[in-house]
Amino acid sequence: MFERPERGERAILVRIGLGQPADSDELGEFDALARSAGAVPVATITGTRRTPEPRFFVGSGKAAEIRDRAHAESADLVLVDHELSPSQERNLEQLIGRRVLDRTGLILDIFARRAQSAEGQLEVELAQLRHLSTRLVRGWTHLERQKGGIGLRGPGETQLETDRRLIGKRIRTLTGKLEKLSRRRDTGRQVRKRVPVPSIALIGYTNAGKSTLFRALTGADAYIADQLFATLDPTVRRLRLPQTPDLVVADTVGFVRDLPHELVAAFRSTLMEARDADLLLHVVDAADPDRERHIAQVDELIASIGAASIPQLRVYNKIDRLGRSPELTRGALGQPATVWLSASTGAGVELLRAALQETFGQAAMRLYVVLPPSQGRLRARLYGLRLVREESALPDGDTRLIVEASHQELESLCREAGVDFASVVSPCLTGAGFVEFPSDTASSAA
Repeated sequence: MFERPERGERAILVRIGLGQPADSDELGEFDALARSAGAVPVATITGTRRTPEPRFFVGSGKAAEIRDRAHAESADLVLVDHELSPSQERNLEQLIGRRVLDRTGLILDIFARRAQSAEGQLEVELAQLRHLSTRLVRGWTHLERQKGGIGLRGPGETQLETDRRLIGKRIRTLTGKLEKLSRRRDTGRQVRKRVPVPSIALIGYTNAGKSTLFRALTGADAYIADQLFATLDPTVRRLRLPQTPDLVVADTVGFVRDLPHELVAAFRSTLMEARDADLLLHVVDAADPDRERHIAQVDELIASIGAASIPQLRVYNKIDRLGRSPELTRGALGQPATVWLSASTGAGVELLRAALQETFGQAAMRLYVVLPPSQGRLRARLYGLRLVREESALPDGDTRLIVEASHQELESLCREAGVDFASVVSPCLTGAGFVEFPSDTASSAA
């Protein structure tokens, strides 16, 4: 079998426009993918076909052109910006005499280099094996058939069958391990639901600047590089804002055009951070001339994982490249809708913080709850949910708690405990939507 390409290999890039000329922006993205995998593009071959050719995908004349160019440029491999069938990949390799990788194989190679967590590495290996299982035959052509003559009677398909069994066994092992990790992650989600902490997921096209924004917001030491798929494993950090409950922010894998289905399924751990979020920060490269198409592609993938109903706040990043000033715009109902900023310079990041504070601050207010000693169960529940901000004992033996929660959440908790909400909760709302306490109450609580 052919190994995945090593860094620095000379590569021929092939992009065929089906029904129309090859798009220059898509060619640029494919070039960036190749460089992210460590390849050095030495030539680009384009063409136009009405439909793919069954044998080579590109047609016999174009295949011969690729072969001649690969030999002339001393290329080590050929990268094709399309999904090839196993037979097309094998036929091209036999004709050109070089390794051939299609788009899926190239992205899998990048993911294999970048995945750091144990779960991410297992997911990539599983996707690679499933992709490879249909291509085993190309590495064992000398065993495909028996030959006549003494010493030339080979074992036929035995080696292929052995390899398929070994790969099938490894796939079952990896699937079992990932199912255990998935159950563990689901348990963590259930715990987080019992201790509700609002969560935010950064989504967007790859290289839009999500990790830079993640670092600017949370101060986390996230890996940043001008590369496609610089971040693969989900990174989660806490974000503290004034007058809002603590927030959790997750940096997720970047999306890309024609992301292989194997990878959408494989990186469910990262994508689930988006599906389970309370708000999606859709980060867009404001300086990208193709940004509207990228927005549509990200929205399409978000819909495919069942996250289309989650509210989005659009963040247009890299405004320093446009010479544009930071800006916060609002939707029809007055809610924050878009933020224009530069994560690298910090311009406009405070506007995003203010938008998040406004979005999540509306759901929380400070209330004070007076509980008799018999309501220790409700008191413990409030502490378990981390809603209590202060506690003091009253002369009559009751306990006064300063609680930060929404009216609906606190009413629901009281109902579960069999407590009359109106008899224990005494809010005093200000114009800002937060609770102030009378001076005598505040002094006695001190």
